[in-house]
Amino acid sequence: MPDIPCPLCQTGATNVLWQDPFCRVIWVDDAHYPGFCRVILNAHVKEMTDLPSAERLRLMNVVFVVETAVREVAQPDKINLASLGNVVPHLHWHVIPRWADDVNFPDSIWSAAKRSPSARGLPVDLKERLTTRIQALLGHLS
Repeated sequence: MPDIPCPLCQTGATNVLWQDPFCRVIWVDDAHYPGFCRVILNAHVKEMTDLPSAERLRLMNVVFVVETAVREVAQPDKINLASLGNVVPHLHWHVIPRWADDVNFPDSIWSAAKRSPSARGLPVDLKERLTTRIQALLGHLS
């Protein structure tokens, strides 16, 4: 495998909803999955089991808080949590809101589309609402 710089090691402020020295939560700008977020470990670590137990728990607590915020704000039918890392072997979690009529449901979001996109009717300030809720829930961790 060629020596390619890891895109997730770049900790620039692009679409960051919350961050601390350990990890960050970013907004994934995907019109089909409004509210899609990623929780990215700031250190370049490949697998959950490469972390000490306390850091695993901390990372999962952030994932669960983001799931809670997405559920409260976007009110999807389902949440998918995924940690793949096959393309980018840097520990990160996808927090993906799903609706029964989204373009891929019930398949994964990386599958071929089954239908045309539907209008969601979500608040236009969804990103700002999610940011506020995530920051409120994670404020004690900073």
